[in-house]
Amino acid sequence: MGNQALADRRVVITGGASGMGAALVTAFGASGARVVSLDITQSEGERIAGAAGAEFVRCDVADKESVDGAFAEAVKSLGGLDVLINAAGIAPGAPAGSTPLEMWERTMAINATGTFLTNQAALEPLKERGGRIINFASAAGAKGLPGKAAYAASKGAVLGWTRTIAVEWAQFGITANSIVPAIWTPMYEKTRASMTPEQLAEHDRKLSTQIPLGGKLGDVEDLVPVLEFLAGEGSRFMTGQIFAVDGGSLMVR
Repeated sequence: MGNQALADRRVVITGGASGMGAALVTAFGASGARVVSLDITQSEGERIAGAAGAEFVRCDVADKESVDGAFAEAVKSLGGLDVLINAAGIAPGAPAGSTPLEMWERTMAINATGTFLTNQAALEPLKERGGRIINFASAAGAKGLPGKAAYAASKGAVLGWTRTIAVEWAQFGITANSIVPAIWTPMYEKTRASMTPEQLAEHDRKLSTQIPLGGKLGDVEDLVPVLEFLAGEGSRFMTGQIFAVDGGSLMVR
């Protein structure tokens, strides 16, 4: 966006090699932030970070040793930390009754444990002068999602964890909020591609009634300004909240 709204803000973004994480690495770089992108996918992560003037560190968010090492490297490079945006996640699908244990454990490891580990790794550097933790959740975590029970459960864990640390870590000047996006991404493209023509037509029909603004998922440009605000000083008195960027679908209360 080139507006320098986040000039010299020291930011770590997980999931920076694809989807919303990649878009945020690019946008935050243009807004003047100093960004370190973390992802398990090295080649694409390096390409996106390099084009954005950011740094890249390979990281498996489900592995404590990998997370701790990546954060140590990122914080040393940045000279501290002001913002963590945890966008890494997966969204496999299966009916609840036939969800394989392996799928459940992998989804929980990346989405829930990954949030836990990255947030813990960010705590000490954020304590220095306060800062922001922004975790990616999902409407599925608030109201469930038939066909993606493991995903919904993992994102429910993100919501509960984020609200808890919002209280526990407030004493350090750290805010913690959840983002609930309904944004068109490559992950969503894969979901659409897996549907039959009949399923896709039904899916689009449901979206047309579920999303008051436009009847379909939004663009990443709808998400970026919200994240820039939450990552900046203007959001300092907002914590433990769910920010739904979804065209009015969830309408959080």
